[in-house]
Amino acid sequence: MTFRQFAYRNVTRNKRKYAAYFVSSAFSVMIFFLCALFIFHPVISGDLILDASADTMMVAEGIIYVFCSLFVLVSVGSFLQSRRQEFGILLMHGMTKQQLNSMVFLENMLIGGLAIFTGTLLGILLGKLFLMIGSAFLGIPPLAFYFSWKAPVLTIISFGLLFVLISLCTFVFIGDDSPRGMFQGGRRGGREPEIRGWQALLSSLLLIGGYLLAVLTTASSVEVMMFPVVAITVTGTYLFYTQLSLFIVERLRRFRRFYWRRMRIITLSGLSYRWRDNGRMFFMVTIVSAVSFTSVGVFASIHTLSRELKLDYPAAVGYIAKGGAAGSTAERDLDGIKSELEQLGVLYNTLAIPVKYAAVASQSGPDHTARLPLMAYSDYRLALKYAGFTSSEPPLEGNESLVMIGSQRDRSLISGRIKVTYKLEQGMDIRETGYTQHVPVAEYLLPELDGRGGGDFSGLVISDSLYNSIVPDQQDMYYGFYMEDFPQTVGIASELTDNGKVSYEQNASYAIVISGTLFEIQRTLYSTMLFASLLVGTVFFIAAGSFLYFRLYMDLEHDRFQYSALSKMGFTDQELDRSVTRQLALMFFVPVLLAILHSVFAFIALQRLFYLSIAAETGAVLAGYLVAQGVYFLVIRSRYLRNLKKNLL
Repeated sequence: MTFRQFAYRNVTRNKRKYAAYFVSSAFSVMIFFLCALFIFHPVISGDLILDASADTMMVAEGIIYVFCSLFVLVSVGSFLQSRRQEFGILLMHGMTKQQLNSMVFLENMLIGGLAIFTGTLLGILLGKLFLMIGSAFLGIPPLAFYFSWKAPVLTIISFGLLFVLISLCTFVFIGDDSPRGMFQGGRRGGREPEIRGWQALLSSLLLIGGYLLAVLTTASSVEVMMFPVVAITVTGTYLFYTQLSLFIVERLRRFRRFYWRRMRIITLSGLSYRWRDNGRMFFMVTIVSAVSFTSVGVFASIHTLSRELKLDYPAAVGYIAKGGAAGSTAERDLDGIKSELEQLGVLYNTLAIPVKYAAVASQSGPDHTARLPLMAYSDYRLALKYAGFTSSEPPLEGNESLVMIGSQRDRSLISGRIKVTYKLEQGMDIRETGYTQHVPVAEYLLPELDGRGGGDFSGLVISDSLYNSIVPDQQDMYYGFYMEDFPQTVGIASELTDNGKVSYEQNASYAIVISGTLFEIQRTLYSTMLFASLLVGTVFFIAAGSFLYFRLYMDLEHDRFQYSALSKMGFTDQELDRSVTRQLALMFFVPVLLAILHSVFAFIALQRLFYLSIAAETGAVLAGYLVAQGVYFLVIRSRYLRNLKKNLL
């Protein structure tokens, strides 16, 4: 038997242990290849709108690659730790450290090479189906199968480099211990888990504190609070598995009436050791699952986001002619827009509204707006009528004003915004008393008010009498083209716009918004994000299952010995099966349920950013993951019990 044959047989004889690791790696390679196939498709890479989808899929590829690097590194390290007794025996029988390192390197490269080959081959076979599914998500005609040489080259080089680097890292995992030290280190220890009460308490405080911060955060502070909340929750989760869970089990064992009843003494004793040995693995499963649940849940709300987007664009085409009267440039632009709309054969109405700008001398609050965009209340009501919106706002009187929202996102920022009183250089005061119920003019068409925490508030609606008394420093004209189905305007006025818009702040004589183009870009982007998050989430889910599968089979020999001993002591098969099932259920469902709890509070915080509720979609996603985990648990439980009882006397 040659050295290479010896390494090959080491892998094949431990195929049960390596199975989940191989399947997860091959699946990750397949998804990576399919994403590359999508990115390099000529229809995707050559389209203005779909090019953003390619960028999103590229980000998904990066996430998958980084995660696979960590997954492979952790998995290989765990495999090597579980084989230390085997390595000690080989060294005692004359194998050198260099030969041991070479053997482990060959084993890892064999598994990695097979995973790359299998994943790429499956990607080629499923490529057409993947492109059809991707087309359905994006709402475009089915993509024809196109095999770009860049996809397999990128996949093979990326994962080949990954497995080579990880295989070289195995030398560090093996270490320089003596053969005797390796042999003894491979035995499962019998010491009691070390529990520190203050760390268990700290875990409770961190988790509760993270949840409270998520509940109390506001729309304006979500971005600021996101990283502290994540850091607090992650730390609390790690301490939960390494200390708090052990602390809870230890306290339960002190209640003799509870602990000594039926099989609980066996279940809790075994659970304590499983938790000690697998705490870090449970931690990784929880964090990976929480990220997966949250990302998929948010983008599964694509229909809610689409409904919000439709409310953000009152006019199919919005155009601002800066400086007042429509000169030759504005007239030419407007005539071109009318001509393209007529070619589409759609019915539309036009509306022209003046917008005045007044210089601000001072204002309450820490911020300062140099020029204030102003719209008359009657013109505002007319804009809502043309857009098909209904409003119950009472007429404005005196110096009252309404702040114009630029998008539905602004509604989440209203509660944290302080209303301002402006004093114009002309001597008049304007007091903010509320906010418009609808978007009268789409964002990008008017300058934003300064210092509003990322909001798109874009000017004030004032009473007609106050509006008429103001002498403007500058007057713009807003032109709106209104129709029932504004998504039909995709791609019109492309020579005037940059991806469907030219914002007011840009150096141009006009500002323009093509609602259909912007809506299609954002809808496609959200759909792609949902598609990408489903792919990444599936990779995460399979990897999390791989961790659990691996840890179970690492302890199989020990559990088989314990099962046999307890059976000889008089415990029935039903009692032992029930005890094993309870331990497995806790291992499978505690990480997932804790991940769901993390995700629920993440959704509570993220809901602040949306005007419409995303509870139904996110609830469906969480329920779906829980059902999938239940099916996986039943399959693994059946196989594990069968292997546990195999060859028992």
